[in-house]
Amino acid sequence: MLLKKLLSISFAALIGMSLLIVGCEDTTIGTDADGTGTLEVLLHDAPANYEEVNVFIERVEVNNGETEGGWETISTPEQSYDLLELVNGAMEVLGSAELEAGTYEQIRLILSSDGHSVVVDGTEHDMFVPSGEQTGIKLNVNAEIEPGITYTLLLDFDAARSVVERGNEQSGIQYLLKPVISASNEAVTGNISGTIEPVDAQPFIYAIADSDTLSSTKADTSDGTFMLVGLEEGTYTVSVDPTNDAYQTSDTTGVEVTVGDTNEIGTVTLSETQD
Repeated sequence: MLLKKLLSISFAALIGMSLLIVGCEDTTIGTDADGTGTLEVLLHDAPANYEEVNVFIERVEVNNGETEGGWETISTPEQSYDLLELVNGAMEVLGSAELEAGTYEQIRLILSSDGHSVVVDGTEHDMFVPSGEQTGIKLNVNAEIEPGITYTLLLDFDAARSVVERGNEQSGIQYLLKPVISASNEAVTGNISGTIEPVDAQPFIYAIADSDTLSSTKADTSDGTFMLVGLEEGTYTVSVDPTNDAYQTSDTTGVEVTVGDTNEIGTVTLSETQD
């Protein structure tokens, strides 16, 4: 069931690399209104059945034109991020920079050629990055930077889809990192939160619209709380899929999301599996 739902990520998420972001309406003051604004880039994650997924990001760049010469560096993190820590609303700031007002059509993440790893059953394995990915992961965002305004861009790094296993137990498994990332403008999104009981169900939670999974997370293992972030306004089904086979799946339909708000759906109590 879990694999099926992870593979049901919407076509829109599959083409997250070319996602268009509508103009920002955020009124947060980012700089003096002198023809410049601020672009802030936040990283979060869709969960995966690994213990760690570590990705080393060297720098973040934006492009204000259609040519390669338009690239401008906004940050140089030069550090590793465990994507699986960035769930339930947890974010990492990849960069924040003052930019000239205008439309920035693309953003790209430059990954290191090494330094990536995945932890499976307590063992850390290196992840190989195909040569094409080393030149930068590009996303079409069309971010409208306005004077005196902060535009916050959310990058959803889908760990489950980005880690590719090759080989088998006999020949040896090799892990590839082929990033699948989608982007959204925080100013036009909302969230869904709640609590899953019992905690030992350890479920994955999905926000589904028209049979497409548009956001996912894993409930906190200490208290069962969860948050699904970066959702466009609309009506969703919240599907809870336990990793503990002792409990049944559960769907909550008709969950509304409005821009700028978090819809708290309360506690979802899972039933035990019948023998």
